[in-house]
Amino acid sequence: MAKKGSRVLLGLVCEVCNKQNYVTEKNKINTTEAIKLKKYCNKCKKTTLHKEKKKLG
Repeated sequence: MAKKGSRVLLGLVCEVCNKQNYVTEKNKINTTEAIKLKKYCNKCKKTTLHKEKKKLG
């Protein structure tokens, strides 16, 4: 059975090369603005800013 609630899956995309590297979830009621995190990108081989791009499932 699927979870019920206000959590939504989303992908984190590198702002430099536009590769989706991470999948995370957030509470859409408590966090209304887009997520931006510094994460490691395998394609760029360095830590870059990743932003929320699309809703999954």
